[in-house]
Amino acid sequence: MVPEAWETVRGVDAPLIHLLDGFLDAGRVTHGTAAHLLRTCHPERVATFDVDVLHDYRSRRPIMTFDTFQWTAIQMPHLVLDRLTDEAGRPFLLMHGQEPDARWERMVTTTLAICDELGVSRLLTGSGIPLAVPHTRPTGITRHATSQDLAHDNPPLIERMDVPGQWSAMLELRAGEAGRVAMGYVAHVPHYLSQVQFPQAVKVVLQSLMEDTGLRIPLGDLDDEIAENAELIDAEVAGSPETSELVAALEDAFDTAHDRAAPVPTADEIAAEVEKFLADREQDQNP
Repeated sequence: MVPEAWETVRGVDAPLIHLLDGFLDAGRVTHGTAAHLLRTCHPERVATFDVDVLHDYRSRRPIMTFDTFQWTAIQMPHLVLDRLTDEAGRPFLLMHGQEPDARWERMVTTTLAICDELGVSRLLTGSGIPLAVPHTRPTGITRHATSQDLAHDNPPLIERMDVPGQWSAMLELRAGEAGRVAMGYVAHVPHYLSQVQFPQAVKVVLQSLMEDTGLRIPLGDLDDEIAENAELIDAEVAGSPETSELVAALEDAFDTAHDRAAPVPTADEIAAEVEKFLADREQDQNP
């Protein structure tokens, strides 16, 4: 804990945003949102967690650099809590770094104790999920929350399904059981882009965060990044007749669904996309 920074966020009704790397992150939405906040909102360290007791080094080995005849660097995992400031000077908290591999319940208990100590008003998170949607249409988003009235302005993504757990989801679950306010945003990422950065989804997550918290987060060069990304995607699609046909079919399905308010994909369809995403990701990490 850094006492000086800690005291600046005590009792000021600061929301806590938790964006941890390590699990389902189609379009790198979680990572990209955290990176954008750190670039634009002047981070100051509040607390550092002891990752040595949380991280499985054999499962997720840190990258090391070897130069000529010696080891020169290592990229150690981290898990930290920073104080950030929006454009209006309002402080908020960002927990970022690697998802813990161990001691999940203890980490949840510790995080909720921090919320008590600092008077945190609500917990928020964001992520991406791969869906059969085209990149040429507005990026959809689905809210989830500890109470139904907070998950507004969108139909439920699914009715019910069982999926592998993640720490941020467990934190939201335990927060709800304790009567706290917690919520998150799931951006709909085109399944054919799930393994690459998709800044369009980062923007809709940021916009949702601002809408629900009143924060004023600078977008910086995000719109330029989105435009450049769209040009690259369009060039790749144009160079592949198969992908062009896929995108055209998704556009037709998307437009038809919105014209007649068709139901959202079934749990089985979403589960199939998630399983494929995780399998592709595991293959990339373990070639």
